[in-house]
Amino acid sequence: MIEIDIPGFGKLKLEHLVMDYNGTLALDGVLINGVKQLLFKLSNLLNIHVVTADTFGMVTSQLEEIPCTLKILGRENQKRAKSEYVTCLGSSAVVSIGNGKNDSLMLKNSALGIALIQEEGTATETLMNADIVLKNINDALNLLINTKRLIATLRS
Repeated sequence: MIEIDIPGFGKLKLEHLVMDYNGTLALDGVLINGVKQLLFKLSNLLNIHVVTADTFGMVTSQLEEIPCTLKILGRENQKRAKSEYVTCLGSSAVVSIGNGKNDSLMLKNSALGIALIQEEGTATETLMNADIVLKNINDALNLLINTKRLIATLRS
């Protein structure tokens, strides 16, 4: 668990990290360099969940060594399905990371939503529903490991 008291933002008791796969953890189906090591570190603090449509069909093999729960979604109603996944875990205990339009409600309904602007870009709706925007997944994962960075960004 990650517990943080952020002045002006509130107290966070995060138990789950929910992420999109393609465009977030991976580019064209392949994990981005450095992600595997950071996920191993975070798995000691948070329950890791990857929720994806698996566009490239590679998510199972790419995540096979990483301690995480994998949920592969159908092609329809992904935005709603991701949001419901977060709600089932308990929104107040979830930090989520994504970039696509289908991630927008997931970020909005999480205690902490992080949008990424990587090679695929970011949907405007998702950007507007995020608490924080970062340039890459490694920065986002490091923010959760080094929580003083998180406090510095969100305090008011």
